[in-house]
Amino acid sequence: MKRIGIALGVVALVAVVAIGLSQAGGGEKQGKSAGGACGSVPTRLEGAPQPLADLHEQGCDLLDGGPKAFKERLAALKGHPVVVNKWASWCGPCRAEFPHFQKASVALGKRVAFVGVDSNDNYGDAAKFLEQYPVTYPSYKDGSNTIAQVFNGVVAFPTTVFYDASGKLQYIHNGQYPSEAALRRDIRRYAGA
Repeated sequence: MKRIGIALGVVALVAVVAIGLSQAGGGEKQGKSAGGACGSVPTRLEGAPQPLADLHEQGCDLLDGGPKAFKERLAALKGHPVVVNKWASWCGPCRAEFPHFQKASVALGKRVAFVGVDSNDNYGDAAKFLEQYPVTYPSYKDGSNTIAQVFNGVVAFPTTVFYDASGKLQYIHNGQYPSEAALRRDIRRYAGA
């Protein structure tokens, strides 16, 4: 009886890991090892331009540095459209839309930069959230909303902003995206991708 319980536990663990990997990478084989907590970069993203590959190598990382580091990252991404998603682990609408960002960032990650901003959160809860919802890009820690002020995204959770390839802020979307299709429509419309 004890062996059956252990076997069922192992099967359940394998199923959870497989589902998590398929959500993060669209079910693709995983490629080279990444520096981020996600563990690997989806094969589909290999060969991305260097500034985008740098993001993928930091997948799931929670980065320090505040507004200065965030602005430096935006400057380094000039030449590529950028989608910034402000989220928090405690935010129900953020949790609901995160799978849309997981999928879109894999599908578009060779030509569009994705960056997260984890606002008004604590590190432990945010890290657990990213284990549950792994993404191919890093998030900046923003405990006091100072990074969100850079893109006028302080009011709503979640908030998504779109920069064109020249680095100009094009649009601020307050609230949850109801579908990946709606997110991708705005990426095409406002980020030019």
